[in-house]
Amino acid sequence: MLPSSLFWQRKDTAGSEHVLADTADGLYASGTALAVDPIPYTCRYELRTGPDWATGFFDVSAEGAGWSRGVRLELAAGRWRVTTAERGDLDKVLSSAGHAGAGLPGTEDPDLLYGAFDVDLGGSPLTNTLPIRRLGLHTAAGDEIGVAHRLSVAWVLLPSLEVVQADQIYTALGAGRVRFANETFSADLSIDEDGFVVDYPGLAARAGDPGPQRAG
Repeated sequence: MLPSSLFWQRKDTAGSEHVLADTADGLYASGTALAVDPIPYTCRYELRTGPDWATGFFDVSAEGAGWSRGVRLELAAGRWRVTTAERGDLDKVLSSAGHAGAGLPGTEDPDLLYGAFDVDLGGSPLTNTLPIRRLGLHTAAGDEIGVAHRLSVAWVLLPSLEVVQADQIYTALGAGRVRFANETFSADLSIDEDGFVVDYPGLAARAGDPGPQRAG
């Protein structure tokens, strides 16, 4: 039984994400995400960080009509170990729906993820909290406001579960806002006092839950 519940409604497509979480010692989260684009799928995941909020374990699965995939990421001594599973033919399902084929789940070269301490699940507001908390951006003040932090993440694409290295930039703006950016995109996220996303413009907004509860 986990003490916190978070629920987001997608803005960009029909979908949602529900997460049960415990923040007593870093983050333990168990989540389910649903979406209809590019094809209907259900994603389930389990995520654990250390007390410093660096990701140590991420196990995620995705499934739809006629296919299922899984990938597990485990960080040890700065290097990622990647384990994958696949059933059915996602490429065939995507092609029949008029979409391009998907890459294989996981990555052929985990060393490309060296130096990444956060995972980013496609379409998930929950995983934005990982660098926000790890870098202390939710409590940034004074000279820390406006400082851009460039980082490398393990980006897990949905529904393929392909894992790619991605460069991202996080900047504390103060007043419960953090700017997320990459080479082609930027969004100012509204966050609560614990660093969890309340509103992600164009992607998702929190709804229907009281948010995380502080321990003690």
